[in-house]
Amino acid sequence: MTTDFGIDLGTQRTVICAGKSVVLDEYTAISYETHTGELIAAGTDAYNMLGRTPRSITAVCPLKNGIIAEYDLAESMLCAFLKSVANNKMFKARVMVAVPSDITEMPRRSIYNACYAAGARDVCLIETPVAAAIGLGIDFTTPRGVVIVDIGAGTTDIATLSMGGLVQCESIPTAGNAFSAAIERYIKREYNVLIGPHTAERIKKQIGCVIPRPLELTVTSKGRNQFSGMPQTFEINTNEMITALYDTAMTICKAISGVLEKTPPDIVGDIASDGVLLTGGGSALFGMASFIENYTGLKVRVADNPKLCVAKGTATAIKNFDLLKNGDYRFKSLDEIIMN
Repeated sequence: MTTDFGIDLGTQRTVICAGKSVVLDEYTAISYETHTGELIAAGTDAYNMLGRTPRSITAVCPLKNGIIAEYDLAESMLCAFLKSVANNKMFKARVMVAVPSDITEMPRRSIYNACYAAGARDVCLIETPVAAAIGLGIDFTTPRGVVIVDIGAGTTDIATLSMGGLVQCESIPTAGNAFSAAIERYIKREYNVLIGPHTAERIKKQIGCVIPRPLELTVTSKGRNQFSGMPQTFEINTNEMITALYDTAMTICKAISGVLEKTPPDIVGDIASDGVLLTGGGSALFGMASFIENYTGLKVRVADNPKLCVAKGTATAIKNFDLLKNGDYRFKSLDEIIMN
């Protein structure tokens, strides 16, 4: 079986596209038997085990801040995912993987090696903002500047694009997971209650916001009292969410401002007219576009279906490689990686 796959290998979710179809959308997680290393589950099933396993089972997310933190586990997870999309048949596919815009050489090599070990024939890496722009159908091959801000789970990628390439970019380890961690810290500080990542994520999705909502919402949740160790129920509202998430949202805004400050003035002039495009799951946080708009003074809009822009962009680029003619993009074989 020979198929080209575009992969958005995210810190929290991995999305694989073949052509225009999403063939896999799973959590970036794996679980295995602690003593033998035998694979138990990969994807959503493994994610649901996080923080809930006995000693005989280990469940982890093998990526951190957009790069591979545990190579062997990432390789096993990718193998499971690619076998799944190929219906467990042997194949040698070409794959294109989206990576943070300022990723260094060692993490790049880890992703190459993991893809080859998982069965890929040739591998090409593409920066996340470039893939997002292609997925949105934006023509950035002209001498007109475009700004993409991709707020994922582990990283926020900010880039100005023009003439088919990156003009200025930055990747920061502040994104969706940082918002969830901020909720955990706030509840610990204000309620003396400890909650886990699953609970924080659920609260964020239900009532998370960085500007006031038209109607104040409240959610009831449970955790463990940090002093007594006993279960405790608490209520938290949307106004508290604004307080809890403010610093994290400001970190992203300051990073956007920093990229714009380094961007050539003529391109900034284009951006002032066209505004900023938000992609990634973190952009769906209520009020995020307005928050950035208020800080930067630029028009900001959230892309349609922001979670899938990057994966669809990689799948489009792999079929239409001319879109990347002005950048240093090419497929590398395993032999090339070994020789280098």
